[in-house]
Amino acid sequence: MRLDVFLSLSRLVKRRTQAKKACDFGAVLVDGVPAKPSHTVEIGQKIRIEFQNRVLEVEVLSVPAEKSLRKEETVNLYKIIREERKRGLE
Repeated sequence: MRLDVFLSLSRLVKRRTQAKKACDFGAVLVDGVPAKPSHTVEIGQKIRIEFQNRVLEVEVLSVPAEKSLRKEETVNLYKIIREERKRGLE
């Protein structure tokens, strides 16, 4: 499954277009390497997403076969490893 599709399907990012832009901008790392939206997601990979006000790092637990999931099913796709808020300018 493509990275941008996984990010939107898992609801880590709201829309696929936003996931694609984040990848193109270099804000998404897979196993420590900047990843393109077309990168294939595999179980065990670590994904780091640098949002504007926080950083989220997750481990992929499963890759869904369907292209749509209910919200309750998305919690089984990943495990949060680390989440931290970025400090604002003071």
